[in-house]
Amino acid sequence: MHLSTAHLTFRAFFAAIVTAALVLPARAAPLKPFKDELFSYGTVLETEDGGDYRVVDYDKMRDIHGRDTEPERRVRRAYVSLGVKSAQVNETLDLATRPLDVLRVGTPSGAAFTVIFIHGRGGDRRLGANDWSFGGNFNRLKNLAVENGGVYYAPSMRSFDDAGVADIAGLIAYAQQQSPGRPVVLSCASMGSFICWGITRNPQAVAALKGMMIMGGPADPAFSKSAAYKKKLPVFFSHGGADTVYPVSGQIAFYRSLKKANYPTRIVLFQTGSHGTPVRMTDWRDALNWIGLD
Repeated sequence: MHLSTAHLTFRAFFAAIVTAALVLPARAAPLKPFKDELFSYGTVLETEDGGDYRVVDYDKMRDIHGRDTEPERRVRRAYVSLGVKSAQVNETLDLATRPLDVLRVGTPSGAAFTVIFIHGRGGDRRLGANDWSFGGNFNRLKNLAVENGGVYYAPSMRSFDDAGVADIAGLIAYAQQQSPGRPVVLSCASMGSFICWGITRNPQAVAALKGMMIMGGPADPAFSKSAAYKKKLPVFFSHGGADTVYPVSGQIAFYRSLKKANYPTRIVLFQTGSHGTPVRMTDWRDALNWIGLD
């Protein structure tokens, strides 16, 4: 059968598209809803910057005592889905720096995306693994990762100095080796934010990152000199309005300075919330979808 030049051209074009689809890494779609009716933000009291600055209503009696059967220890059963524990393991990764104990949820190889959570002082990987505390928020994160083909790591930090930063740079490199070209999001709470800010000065680690989350952490006055700043790595902040460890005024001023420089940033403030409120109340799906997992 004779085929015209037009037919041959179309066949070649179609074959090229199919080949590209098979070779290129899959692009992750926005995270699918998971218990959004329980974890989405409540009443937004104030908004600016097209929604990038939000003050959210927070009430301790409602958001802790009404949500938990044992305040700050055990959330009500509706907030957790425990089937995800079948995809959860504790392991020790032999990184280039030194061995690192991590909790992993999901399959590391070929993951659509990676989320890494860094705990604060006095914690370890068990904090980011706890299904029942923090209002069930880590259970939701684990389910969001598994349901969307991603992987979640919660490492045990030995220190919050340069050695700790090197450990997490090694973990980021490991995640990229396991899932080349896929996005990595680094999230840090409280003192763990020193690790995030340290990573922003590591060009190799920054090149692998898609975005960063700072929950109840300090600002970094030297951030504008970092590799992350030059890349315009998206940074999401969440903070308690009554935080006495790292006062909210400093984080608001930091956010506004970034916004003034047309830097990609967003902040969610929990009115009357304390230092630990962001870990309990941050909407992981909202934050990760804003960063973009493509």
